[in-house]
Amino acid sequence: MNMPLKITRIGNSAGVILPKELLAQLRVGLGDTLYATETPEGVRLTAGDPDFETKMALAEEIMREDRDILRVLAK
Repeated sequence: MNMPLKITRIGNSAGVILPKELLAQLRVGLGDTLYATETPEGVRLTAGDPDFETKMALAEEIMREDRDILRVLAK
């Protein structure tokens, strides 16, 4: 997707208007939070918190490795 976005003045700040097609692709709406993450290719804009995603991946790995212990603790 190649979509030019124009920076506009919003009060004393600057902002970008996101077209409804982009909002639909991100699955977000008014009041939702977006996260901008710097990558080697540029800036990545996501609806999911990258820190939370990293922590969940680590938690899933730990649960897989220690599933026998977790099963015993659950009893």
